[in-house]
Amino acid sequence: MIRKALILKIFDAAYMQRWNDKVRPVELVELDKQAHKMVIVFFLGKFEESTPGFSWIEVIEGGIFELLQRLVITDLKPPIFYKIKEDREKYKKLNDWVYKEIEPIISPLGKDFCRRFKAYFHNSAGSINKKILSASHFYATKWEFDIIERANPEGYEIAAIKQDLQKKQEHYADLKGMILMKEEARYRDFIDLCGQLRFQARWANLHRVPKTSVIGHSLFVAVLSYLFSLEIKACDRRCVNNYLTGLFHDLPEVLTRDIISPVKRSVEGLSDLIKQYEKEQMEKEVYGLIPKEWHKDVRTFTEKEFDSIVTLRGRRKKLGSDEISERYNEDIFNPRDGELVKAADSLAAFIEAYVAIRNGSYSREFQEAKLSFKDTYGRATIAGINFGEIYADFD
Repeated sequence: MIRKALILKIFDAAYMQRWNDKVRPVELVELDKQAHKMVIVFFLGKFEESTPGFSWIEVIEGGIFELLQRLVITDLKPPIFYKIKEDREKYKKLNDWVYKEIEPIISPLGKDFCRRFKAYFHNSAGSINKKILSASHFYATKWEFDIIERANPEGYEIAAIKQDLQKKQEHYADLKGMILMKEEARYRDFIDLCGQLRFQARWANLHRVPKTSVIGHSLFVAVLSYLFSLEIKACDRRCVNNYLTGLFHDLPEVLTRDIISPVKRSVEGLSDLIKQYEKEQMEKEVYGLIPKEWHKDVRTFTEKEFDSIVTLRGRRKKLGSDEISERYNEDIFNPRDGELVKAADSLAAFIEAYVAIRNGSYSREFQEAKLSFKDTYGRATIAGINFGEIYADFD
C-alpha cells in the first residue's frame, strides 16, 4: 500500500534546485530533470525495443530507483558522486546507506520491490536498459547545461563541464536514438518541445512553494500510476501503459498551456473545444517530429487518456478497471487503466495543494481544491485501490 511518507518523499524532488552554484536564467529543479529524462528514455527505448535484453519495466523501474536514490543523496555534488561511483566498494557502501534511509518508506510496497531496488544498484552489469537510462540522464543534463552556458559563457567551470559532457557523449554513440538525434533536427525538436513543459507552471496565477511544472507533475502522476499498478498486480503491459499515459497525458498542454479545471468547466462545451484544439495542434506540431509507427501509442497516451481500455481482435474497447482486472489482465490485451491514471492525476494535484497550504499559501483556491479532491476520492475504490485510505493519511 502506498503511504503518505513515500508520496511526499517523491514530491520532495520539486524542492531540489539544480545548478544552484551557477547563474540560471530559469529555475531548474530535480523533479523536472527526472521527468525530461524519462521522456528521453521513451524516445531512446522506442528505437531499442527489438534489442535483446530490452525491457520497458526495467527502464521504468530503473528511473524510479534512480529518482529515489537522488532524493537521498541530495547534498552530493555530481563530480563527487561520479568519483564515488568509480570505486566499486565505496559505491556499494553508499547504496547500502541509501537503502537503509529509503527502506522504511518503500517497505509498504512489498519485499519484491525492495529487493529489486537494492539489486538495481548492486548489479554493475551494463545492460541496454541501464545504458538508455544513463544516456537519457546525460542528454537531459546537457540540455540544462546549454541554457546555463548561454547565460554565463565565461563562467567558472563552464569550459571544464562542457569538455566533460562532450567526452561522455561518446559513450552513447552506438544507441540508435542518439545517432538519429544527431542526424535529424526533428528528433531534437521533439525533445526540446517536451522540455518546454519544464517552463509551464502549474497553478500559475497562485503563489506557492514549491512551484511545479507541467512536466514535473506528469512524472509524479506516472510514478504514482506505476506503483498503483504494482499494487493491483497488473500485467507488465498494463503497468507500462499506465506509466506512459501518466508521463504524456499533459503533452498537449505544450501547445495550449495549462488550463485549470474550473476554467474548462466555466462554459458549457469549452472542455470539448479545448480537447479538439489540442488534437488538431498535436497533428500539426507534434506527430511530424516522431516516427509514424509511434503515432498510435502517443495518441493512446494523450487522447481519451482517462478511459480504461483493452484491445480485442485488433480494436480498442472501453471497459472498467475492475473488469480489466478480472478478465483482461494479460499483455495480449494491451490494457490501460485510465481511471487509475486519473485518480493518480487528482492525487498529484491534491498533494500540490496540500503542500502549498502546509508551506503557508493559504489561498482560497488551494483550500477548495483540497476539499474537492477529498470529497471525490474520500470513499472511492478504483481498480481495487482504496483511495479513501490514502486521503485519510493526509487528515
